[in-house]
Amino acid sequence: MSTLAFHNGPILTERGFADGLCVIVEDGRIAAILPGGAPRGSEAVDLRGRHLVPGFIDTQVNGGGDVLLNDTPTVDGVRRIAEAHRRFGTTGMLPTLISDDVAVMVEAIAAVRGAIQAGVPGILGIHLEGPYLAEARKGVHDPEKFHTPDPAELDRIASLDNGRTVLTVAPERFDAATLRALSARGVILSAGHTAADYATMRAGLDAGIRGVTHLFNAMTPMNSREPGGVGAALDDPNAWCGLIVDGHHVHDASLRIAIAARPRGKMILVTDAMPPVGGERDTFELYGETMTCREGLCGTADGTLAGSALDMASAVRNTVRRLGLPLDEACRMASQYPADFLGLDADHGRIAVGCRADLAMLDDDITVQGTWIGGQA
Repeated sequence: MSTLAFHNGPILTERGFADGLCVIVEDGRIAAILPGGAPRGSEAVDLRGRHLVPGFIDTQVNGGGDVLLNDTPTVDGVRRIAEAHRRFGTTGMLPTLISDDVAVMVEAIAAVRGAIQAGVPGILGIHLEGPYLAEARKGVHDPEKFHTPDPAELDRIASLDNGRTVLTVAPERFDAATLRALSARGVILSAGHTAADYATMRAGLDAGIRGVTHLFNAMTPMNSREPGGVGAALDDPNAWCGLIVDGHHVHDASLRIAIAARPRGKMILVTDAMPPVGGERDTFELYGETMTCREGLCGTADGTLAGSALDMASAVRNTVRRLGLPLDEACRMASQYPADFLGLDADHGRIAVGCRADLAMLDDDITVQGTWIGGQA
């Protein structure tokens, strides 16, 4: 593999954007960050003034490229979803299974394991969004799929041995001992689709829940005398909260308030993307019902939100333009902070020596002009 040298544009380093630097990539990793231009003998990548940022990491991707993981739980299905999102700067992702039968869950885990073994670029693990959720906050999920798992099913949940597993649960569905046992086995627990009050959510966080799935959506709101699930999430200094910044799921002011209330580094951008992202069709089937995407909104005929039509570059763009955050922080919310949440901070989410060369190039409109995964375009 030749030596790549990215130069002539702002580089998002751990101290912020910096000019006049050159990022040297060898064997798929960042070997050096040096002042000046491309060294002699390297393969120069001229940024031409465009921004070089860490590739985006999306922890909630239901589909893309006209593929829904629930319908196509295969290695090829996972590959097609990843390819669709790569054009929008996503170089690492968790294909996400919406609540389904145990047999489909087993297939999806096997598909992700196979995709990682086959070297499908960008696959970091799987996100199981349910089926251990609260019917009162089901959203578009089918409550007929909801149940309490037995020990054998818990073993299946924790069975992915070559990638990360995120499991979205309603904290009230599991006791503390079960949550602790899953966490001890490496499952990253995230609270979502929950009717839990503040005390129940707080107990779940104390028992090992470390994330919150699409904050505000499908959870109890914060009120004056009952802070609810949202209040517990905002009050906790350690949990990572996923945000869907698409102008439909959450009001911009609510997002700004939430970001201001939390420690820096604990808010992550997610897409909750559905098959139309990077695809050709604006409809898809879920649980036998046709979902339609129009003007960036995916939903049922009665108006229930069904994921999103959001891509990660648009999420970053919206965070800058709608929420007023600087580009460097918006990019960290899409790369560094998700890597931290997944426990991949030593390897991913940063432009730093020793990290994987998972990179994206952005123009001034925050449009992706190129991606590299492990140094490969």
